[in-house]
Amino acid sequence: MSKKMCLISIWTMVIITATLVTFACLSGCGKAQEKVASGGPKIVTTIFPEYDWVMNILGDNPAGAEVTMLLDNGVDLHSYQPTADDMLKIATCDMFIYVGGESDEWVEDALAEAVNKDMKVIDLLEVLGDSVKEEEIVEGMEGEEEEEESEEGEEEIEYDEHVWLSLKAAATVVGYIDAELEQIDTANASVYASNAATYIEKLNALDKEYESVISAAPVKTVLFGDRFPFRYMTDDYGLDYFAAFVGCSAETEASFETVTFLAGKMDELGLNSVLTIEGKDHRIAETIVQNTKTKDQQILTLDSMQSTTSADVKSGATYMGVMENNLTVLKKALN
Repeated sequence: MSKKMCLISIWTMVIITATLVTFACLSGCGKAQEKVASGGPKIVTTIFPEYDWVMNILGDNPAGAEVTMLLDNGVDLHSYQPTADDMLKIATCDMFIYVGGESDEWVEDALAEAVNKDMKVIDLLEVLGDSVKEEEIVEGMEGEEEEEESEEGEEEIEYDEHVWLSLKAAATVVGYIDAELEQIDTANASVYASNAATYIEKLNALDKEYESVISAAPVKTVLFGDRFPFRYMTDDYGLDYFAAFVGCSAETEASFETVTFLAGKMDELGLNSVLTIEGKDHRIAETIVQNTKTKDQQILTLDSMQSTTSADVKSGATYMGVMENNLTVLKKALN
């Protein structure tokens, strides 16, 4: 079955379910109707950073908002497809927050069938506007096997989706989410404004800490034996980078030429470590190390928060905590 036919089938189930829910609410007793009317805002987010930003703005959650993180079981943003239940949550929510890149192409169909026409929709790439970067291929990096072309035969521009890995971008988005949430729940607007201001101060303080650490570091280049979703971070602080693949790549095997080039760069620049993103597969990084002259570089991991689960959240994972840990790792890699 094609992707389009799958979406049509999903939406058939969504519409039927939504109709039944609406009928049940209208035909119920006055008490049931009051319960629905008095319920808190329903907020749906796609990924963990968005979810955690919302939770910090809500604070003690005075209105009893219901917040959903769709990608809650470790599924990667680039391969996620919504279930019928996910679609229904989007169709009936008060606020929907998503990244807005190529990986979220399914969102257009979801929003077209939304039951709540007053929904606040927040597209991170749209909010960030001109600060969003096109994907780039740097020296030694493997490109995609096929370049997509538009109907006119021109190469289609692909944007780097990983904006949440910029603390500066995070502060901008948090401010925007707060402003929209204040419009949904005016009774608690001052609470949300205060919470957002406090959280933005923390983001800005950590941003300054990144600037200080990286400015003082003797090395200004990072090398990834993996996908590279950290371009916004490296650009924020003036770091150079080399990597095996772009951030959205689905490749898992690097060519001999790529491994040789990256190993040579490690030798040339005297780098003490090769970086990876979260996950258990570090074979490319290990192969790079084995092809250097000294073969003794450490393998370090930066967390891109693309696989954070609801279990991680229950265990205390936070956006700020991950970014603080990433700074600790960066400090090791740049010394």
